[in-house]
Amino acid sequence: MPHAPRPRFGIMTAPSQVDYHDVLRVWREADTVPEIEHAWLFDHLMPIGGDPYGPTYESWTLLSALAAHTRRLRLGVLVTSNRFRPPAMLAKIAATVDIVSDGRLEFGIGAGSRPGHPLARREYEAHGLPFHDSAHAVGSLAEACMVIRRLWTEDEPFDVDGTYLHLTGAFGNPKPVQRPHPPILIGGRSSPTLRVAAEHADLWNVPGGDIDDAVRGSALLDQYCAEIGRDPASITRSIPLPVSYEQPGTTREAIGNAIDAGFRHIVLGLPAPYPADVAQWVADELISTSASR
Repeated sequence: MPHAPRPRFGIMTAPSQVDYHDVLRVWREADTVPEIEHAWLFDHLMPIGGDPYGPTYESWTLLSALAAHTRRLRLGVLVTSNRFRPPAMLAKIAATVDIVSDGRLEFGIGAGSRPGHPLARREYEAHGLPFHDSAHAVGSLAEACMVIRRLWTEDEPFDVDGTYLHLTGAFGNPKPVQRPHPPILIGGRSSPTLRVAAEHADLWNVPGGDIDDAVRGSALLDQYCAEIGRDPASITRSIPLPVSYEQPGTTREAIGNAIDAGFRHIVLGLPAPYPADVAQWVADELISTSASR
């Protein structure tokens, strides 16, 4: 039996109800801590917790700034809402960030953000964005993944006449640094989204930290991969886990359960306010005791 790949640990700083310089401080510190290999933002346009009219930064703009201030961390958005930006525009944005970061982007995308959450739903109406049903969201996600990959890799303009996307003379230049393209991480738990992940994802991220739900989703992803003749092991399993500064043992237990369940891409969500030297604390208190599993 082949040896399982070692876990890769990262952090997530929600770009909401925080100051830019606080996020920048944490990412710069994490960039110097080898145990932390990746760092993430989320994609909301308005707060989904706390003061409903507090600050929330646009994730890709912020990600580009953080990419320019770091040198080692792989980085991304966990996950981009495909409802917010036209896919061809998103491909251009992501290619720019991959260039700014010198090839460190991990491209996270999903069907869209928490339609049942009233504080998430309002951000569409507040920004004049359409909110289609789930079938439309997942169908357009599949077409988006296809178009984005083509824009990153094809050397000639092309047309698209899909169910959801219609492009004429589509062409991406410059291309991303990474070849053939940045890794694609698809986030979501619904069966239709898992089918999209089976076809397009290099990594799959399960929303939330419920391990039983994560295991069920991973097994379903295995099934969908088998149906299309893809090796399920070619898709890295990713899970976000909340960090408790007061009870690190609880977080360590959750990490251990996730690793034992086959999740090798661990994203540790850091609540704000961020303590001083929080990245080193994460390495010492959480990662060092878990990485050997």
